[in-house]
Amino acid sequence: MLVPEIVAAGGGLLFAFDHATIAGKLVLTLLAVVSIFSWSIMITKLRVIRFARKQNARFVAAFRQDRQPLRLFEKNARFPGSPVFNVYRARLGIADKISPAQMGAVNAAMERAVGETALSLESQMILLATAVSGSPFLGLLGTVWGVMDAFTGVAEAGSPSLVSMAPGVSGALITTVTALCVAIPAMFGYNFLVTNIRGIIVEMDNFAAELASEFEHKYVDHSVRESAFRR
Repeated sequence: MLVPEIVAAGGGLLFAFDHATIAGKLVLTLLAVVSIFSWSIMITKLRVIRFARKQNARFVAAFRQDRQPLRLFEKNARFPGSPVFNVYRARLGIADKISPAQMGAVNAAMERAVGETALSLESQMILLATAVSGSPFLGLLGTVWGVMDAFTGVAEAGSPSLVSMAPGVSGALITTVTALCVAIPAMFGYNFLVTNIRGIIVEMDNFAAELASEFEHKYVDHSVRESAFRR
């Protein structure tokens, strides 16, 4: 009977795997590789984001402790892994007084640092997004292929019955189950990581605006512009 065979096989999943076609097992192997990549990306990005937030908090606290914007630069302070510190470090050399045109160059340097750091934070996220969207289609491909082979086998045997069809259908459905097990955690992980990365990017934008305001107030010599207008 069918039920004792399933029990002997060690349960529904093992029974389905044993009766999966070669194409189905190839799809399962590919899904296993995708799952490994997805989990490695999620774990790595989560650690990077946690460390970045910790370093951001340390840097911002040190920066706001002394209202002199260049104090940390003069002390040669380092905050590795802090995206906000990358924005601070990217500004051009500031003298005692700079012209508005030079301040424009400083703003451009900080904007470029924000963009480059954002790209670095978002790197490999496309692979995670591909795992979310592509895994169900791979599972569906394996299922459709397996069902097709199952019906072909039944047609060739000439004895259509539940007992003869169940192993093939079960082996076909395991690819869809596996694909969902890959895609669902990747979807939650992707949404969580994207939300946190966007938060860090907003934090960088806000700090760049704050730093530009500090430079504008303390270092920009607007008399250069005024003298140019007078001419």
